Amino acid sequence: MAEPERTERRLRPAPLLFEPSEAAADPEHFFDLESMEDPGELLERATELTLAFRTAADRATEYQAVAAAQLADPKRFDRLSTADIAQRADWTEDYAKKMVEFGRDLLRGPKHP
Repeated sequence: MAEPERTERRLRPAPLLFEPSEAAADPEHFFDLESMEDPGELLERATELTLAFRTAADRATEYQAVAAAQLADPKRFDRLSTADIAQRADWTEDYAKKMVEFGRDLLRGPKHP
């Protein structure tokens, strides 16, 4: 799994604002984008949201990897196999192995040249 540059991951994208429950219940409603009439403004806000969701997904993946590595830690008396981790996370076992390794790399911290 290729790791993006650390500075790229730490950029602060547009905040994801929670929508009122009645707006979220409307399948046509999405962060008020449907009400924007200016295509330039729409492109700008949609791009901000895209970047925010990508950043959120990347960060969540890192947390998944750290959790997988911690669950697979041989020092734990209740450690899980990669098959068990895969089942819990709805992954393939091969992907779980990669995530455990990625998580171990993250837990070791940045590599120094």
